[in-house]
Amino acid sequence: MNLIGGVAAFFLAASPLHAGELSAMAGESIDLGDFRGVLHYTAENDGYRVIATIADGEAGLPVRFSATLAEGQSATISVPRKLGEPDQSLKISRSGDTLTVTEVGSLSDQRTGAITK
Repeated sequence: MNLIGGVAAFFLAASPLHAGELSAMAGESIDLGDFRGVLHYTAENDGYRVIATIADGEAGLPVRFSATLAEGQSATISVPRKLGEPDQSLKISRSGDTLTVTEVGSLSDQRTGAITK
């Protein structure tokens, strides 16, 4: 199986992002407009290692982002849009044993999901 096929299979196996519990290494689907992917985390000694893999459609080359979040820290993944349109972003924040994922955009269009250890 090639890399893109493996990533596509992982995308299909992941559940959609919503509020609720997620065990370490369980994938959640994320949607950033034309870019779609999977978000998961592992509990490490120095914090939660959050990993997001996204691609531009099914044929796009996958890109991986990772950050280790300690208590009170956050990271943002942003995808640009057409000139004059706002970026589409996800903010991932850690508070205690909970990771909160917020779609950043217009205030009326924000959605939040909690990922709890």
